Amino acid sequence: MTRSICLCFGLWLIAVCLSGDLLAQTEAQPATPTGPITAASSDAHASDSDQPVGAEFPSGKMRQNHTIRIGTGDLLHITVFGAPDLTTEVRVNDAGNITMPLIGSVRLAGLTSDQAQQLIATRLRDGGLLRDPQVAVFEKEYASGGIAVMGEVQKPGIYTLLGERRLYDAISAAGGTTGRAGRAVTITHPAETDKPIIVDMDYKNPSKSAAGDVEIFPGDTVVVSRAGVVYVVGAVARPAGFVMDNNEKMTVLQAVAMAGGAKVTSSLKSAKILRGTPTGMQEIPIPLDKILEAKAEDTPLQAEDILFIPTSVGKAVAIQSAQAAVAVATGLAIYRP
Repeated sequence: MTRSICLCFGLWLIAVCLSGDLLAQTEAQPATPTGPITAASSDAHASDSDQPVGAEFPSGKMRQNHTIRIGTGDLLHITVFGAPDLTTEVRVNDAGNITMPLIGSVRLAGLTSDQAQQLIATRLRDGGLLRDPQVAVFEKEYASGGIAVMGEVQKPGIYTLLGERRLYDAISAAGGTTGRAGRAVTITHPAETDKPIIVDMDYKNPSKSAAGDVEIFPGDTVVVSRAGVVYVVGAVARPAGFVMDNNEKMTVLQAVAMAGGAKVTSSLKSAKILRGTPTGMQEIPIPLDKILEAKAEDTPLQAEDILFIPTSVGKAVAIQSAQAAVAVATGLAIYRP
């Protein structure tokens, strides 16, 4: 009987030890979520290297997340939590410094808002003023961060835009684009002048046009390109210059169609392209009669080309003679007694 009791007690003791080890292993392992993983929970565990460093623009390039830096003339709102007497609005002077109560002059020009917060907090802590200061620096006005809008806009200049800045906001502030504006817009950040961003503003495609309305930053330079123009002159219905959209081709047939077509008095065999070259004006004969009959390949045009379609003297004389005969016949029909 005593042996049975000892055996049972030994088995119970072994079971308790095993259950304790199992419980310890279970507590050491991280808990596995039983519900669905949301975007917020997944972002909380993502490392900085997993986060995107830029957004892809229509040009296919990647733009780094630009951090706005404090400049001279900027108006800052500085909040020190728990110390309302230290909360102030101050403008950065020409030397790049501000003056705060108790800590005096602090140089902030060239720093980001986060760096400025850390610097002010350090000055407050090192001076024995606050044990654990919490500081917030907010850029209220960007006096040094104007956006230069240049190129084919109505009113080129430097504009200060408050709040979130978008490309179309800057172009609108400059009065919109001119009639010769192209689709390509170049955005250059002062810290990355060797890495300009090319944005394709496709006005014909609303989705692409919306994608081109990218964010811009203080100090950026926006240049709206000039579209190429092809001129059609001579014996056509509407001689004029026609804008070529950037990255799009224009052919001889397209140019003639936009000019309203050739006149009946035109000499299609004598059509030519006048093209400026470094060595002077070049004349390129074009068999427009065969192109219209689809017997010759349509010829592509380049920006600033002049398509000249001359008048046929023989056709003009024949038509004038026919018009005169019709006028005489009409007059006789009206005034014969």
